[in-house]
Amino acid sequence: MADKSTMGTLDGTHVLVTGAGGFIGSHLVEGLLAQGARVRAFLRYDSQNRLGHLGELSAQQRATIEICRGDLKDPEAVRSAVRGCEMVFHLGALIAIPFSYQNPTDYVQTNIVGTMHVLNACRDIGVRRLVHTSTSEVYGSAQQIPITLDHPRRGQSPYAASKIAADALVESYYRSFDLPTVTVRPFNTYGPRQSPRAVIPTIVSQALSSDAIHLGSTTPTRDFLYVTDTVAGFLAAAIAPDAIYGTEVQLGTGTETSIQDVVDATGELLGKSLRVITEENRVRPEHSEVDRLLCDPTVAHTRLDWRHATSLRDGLARVIDWMRSTSIDAPQEYVV
Repeated sequence: MADKSTMGTLDGTHVLVTGAGGFIGSHLVEGLLAQGARVRAFLRYDSQNRLGHLGELSAQQRATIEICRGDLKDPEAVRSAVRGCEMVFHLGALIAIPFSYQNPTDYVQTNIVGTMHVLNACRDIGVRRLVHTSTSEVYGSAQQIPITLDHPRRGQSPYAASKIAADALVESYYRSFDLPTVTVRPFNTYGPRQSPRAVIPTIVSQALSSDAIHLGSTTPTRDFLYVTDTVAGFLAAAIAPDAIYGTEVQLGTGTETSIQDVVDATGELLGKSLRVITEENRVRPEHSEVDRLLCDPTVAHTRLDWRHATSLRDGLARVIDWMRSTSIDAPQEYVV
């Protein structure tokens, strides 16, 4: 096991980011590069060698990134990616909730078994720290507000169940093998590059072209966190003192916002009166809808010295600007 010294800086640190081509992953790569880290990006192999959202970084940024292709389900590919790295940010996962109903086995193999492969590689190679990504979906519908770290876990979708299991594996490797881990649990991250199937891009894309917004339920509430604030939380978890090992940390604003509130705020920013048309095909299965999510970010405040910096209104304005510069069609279903 590598020495668990207090780090305090990422300058010159060799880091691996799994899921680096994704929405949050690509923003995290940018944040790490800005901190002076030496970044290796683990991307799922495909025959076209696509970079995902890393392709939206500048040519200068891309030139400094080491690309490593493979699949989380392949333990040798994961071990090869981890080898030589001092720190691992594990973001790689299947995340689309509706698809988890159709293909639960793939979610188990990628999110649970894939996480085990990352843990085994980190343990055997001896990384200084593993920053693991959880999700607020592990709680299901809130039984208490705000949601604290001792809130019961409830797998209301195969995706949520796979993340509950992955989080438990990470905890077990810390307790059983003294692997230096920190689990970061962002609430509903949004911002540029997010999938158009997510609820905020769905609302904004429709509002830019029409006054009618086609949605499912508008009453569920979420704690929406702008992506650069999420990245700041990951970076804080990476450099926090060693006493943070084994800790779970929630990232959120502590503010509850309904889907209808997002529609109203988007309309105000665009100077439009938006009307919602409810469509049944956009509604989650009855026993799977998560009605309320509201973060208690106390641990992040006290242990990481982290607080969100972007208001929902400012974040929505940035999403609007980004979507105006892209051509993304509104999907027929959405996820929150």
